[in-house]
Amino acid sequence: MATTETGRAEEAQGASPLKDLVVITGFSGAGKSTAMNVFEDAGYFCVDNLPPEMIRGLVDLFSHPGSKVELAAVVCDVRGGEFFEPLLEVLGELDDRGVPDRVLFLDADDGALLTRYKETRRRHPLAADGSVAAGILAEREILAPLRERADLVVDTTTLSAAALRRRVVKDMLPIGRERLTVSFTSFGFKHGPHREADLIFDVRFLPNPHYVEELRPLTGRDDRVVEYVGRDGKLDELYERLHALLDFLLPQYLLEGKAHLTIAIGCTGGRHRSVAISEHLAARYKGRDGIAVDVVHRDVEL
Repeated sequence: MATTETGRAEEAQGASPLKDLVVITGFSGAGKSTAMNVFEDAGYFCVDNLPPEMIRGLVDLFSHPGSKVELAAVVCDVRGGEFFEPLLEVLGELDDRGVPDRVLFLDADDGALLTRYKETRRRHPLAADGSVAAGILAEREILAPLRERADLVVDTTTLSAAALRRRVVKDMLPIGRERLTVSFTSFGFKHGPHREADLIFDVRFLPNPHYVEELRPLTGRDDRVVEYVGRDGKLDELYERLHALLDFLLPQYLLEGKAHLTIAIGCTGGRHRSVAISEHLAARYKGRDGIAVDVVHRDVEL
């Protein structure tokens, strides 16, 4: 049937807002759940064990004008039984529709897969007679065409879960996407410890504006407070070391696939020194590739 100009306009208006659809497939026990967690932590809409035929419906749903989903990842594998067979056909249709899809295929050698099944004591989805080896053999035959179609094949035979996460982050997540949220949080030790922090820095050794009458009502956001805290040069020395440490650590956390990092800066009351340093660090790291920054001042109003 010929497409009219009106039809083309409606089709364009209803075009999928998807910027990236990742189909994760491969062998049972090769690490598909670990891979999916990476995408979920990166803000992708994720669905596990989705029959290929339902990918069409999912894309149609995301094509709705009200849809906010731009990034999605789905796991399709032999657990779907006979419903898994149309996956290659569905992938071809996605290409024809112009959907930006990628296929991640996870592989492993038979010995590694057998060992993992023994450790988990789970039944292989294709092992009708209980033989895991037979199930793996059948799975290898079924998956061969998909392995050829994949955009990235990762052999997880010798990879730990952490190493697999790093590989997926490095090779599959969009460049420049905010994959790690860093929260710089100020707090006062006298109001209790910060219990959710990944890293805590105690800055009570710096000059305390609390004891200066005209500075006491102000906060660390005020330039006069910042100037007082840095009056003896120790603040600059702290930044020199702290910048070097965070410049090293943040890329390592990104590579590890960490989704959220809380860095807590503590002073006595949580109003002056810790606020000033949290604001400074947030400004320094805002806009870095792969990093989203927020600032929280827990005790500044106490």
